[in-house]
Amino acid sequence: MIRVLLVDDHPVVREGLRGILGAEDDIEVVGEAGSAADAVAVARAYEPDVVLMDLRMPDGDGVQATRDLLARDPNCRVVVLTTYENDADILRAVEAGATGYLLKDAGRSELTGAIRAAARGKTVLAPAVAARLVSRMRSPLDLTPREIEVLRLVGAGRTNAEIGRELLVSEATVKTHLLRTFGKLGVSDRTAAVTAALRRGILPPY
Repeated sequence: MIRVLLVDDHPVVREGLRGILGAEDDIEVVGEAGSAADAVAVARAYEPDVVLMDLRMPDGDGVQATRDLLARDPNCRVVVLTTYENDADILRAVEAGATGYLLKDAGRSELTGAIRAAARGKTVLAPAVAARLVSRMRSPLDLTPREIEVLRLVGAGRTNAEIGRELLVSEATVKTHLLRTFGKLGVSDRTAAVTAALRRGILPPY
């Protein structure tokens, strides 16, 4: 029996999911959470095999909740179930350790099949999401030489002001380069940008 935790801030969505999954002989919904904070507490109480995780909730981010869940129990499988399919959201969820990423327009068979696959440790992606990731991998990131140089200095521990002095540009210009780099890498902060650049080979290992 696959034990599933539902995490979504809309009760009607959780009710619908419970109805769908309740008809399956090998899947049991063991708990529900309506917020990111509750997700961690409920998971601790019920030890689910698979968590269906909403991405956007009023009290917090499903990506952070995913990190928190997996930090506590690395064997738990998190499948994001959301209406959002932009590149940044997808990458953030995958980088946080999510096993899968499905859209809320998924049919019954796609949803139940994904839960079974995730429980076996397999990665499950909605077709539209898989296509986006493949396209992104095939298309080289168009970071400019200056953006790469700024990112290298960030990785070396320089502040924006120090980078500006070294490159003979204003601090505002450094911030602009960083914001553009964040968008291209699908991240939201300096540390994540350097980590992503190292992983993709944009920056050499330190």
